[in-house]
Amino acid sequence: MLKGISPVISPDLIKVLMEMGHGDELVIADGNFPSAAYAQRLVRADGLGCPVLLDAILSLFPLDTYVEKPVALMIVVPGDPYKPVIWEEYRKIVQQHEPSFTEFDHVERFAFYERAKKAYAVLATSEMALYANIILKKGVIKG
Repeated sequence: MLKGISPVISPDLIKVLMEMGHGDELVIADGNFPSAAYAQRLVRADGLGCPVLLDAILSLFPLDTYVEKPVALMIVVPGDPYKPVIWEEYRKIVQQHEPSFTEFDHVERFAFYERAKKAYAVLATSEMALYANIILKKGVIKG
């Protein structure tokens, strides 16, 4: 344990966050996402949901301010009537850490999978909400 770092941030996750550079992407995947199939680096967060991890990560992780939309969501598959309520929770968490945040990038399912293949890492959670997958693009710490 370390001061100031949430206990939901595992040693493996802190290592990955530290290794990531500007422009690298982190996928926070829900429990239905095929994480192991797409991850270059897989970090397990069994028993944890996406919102608690998103909040803990964003307390350490700068979002990329050089792109218009540094946070991406997988859109609902056309014809699926499901309305992801978790997205509003994500908006509140992101805005708490990045007050200038305005809009998510909405990515089609298979395009999201392709981005996940190229992402620096995939964080596999036990999140049960549908369409809870989210991608964060890392920014820089300005001195």
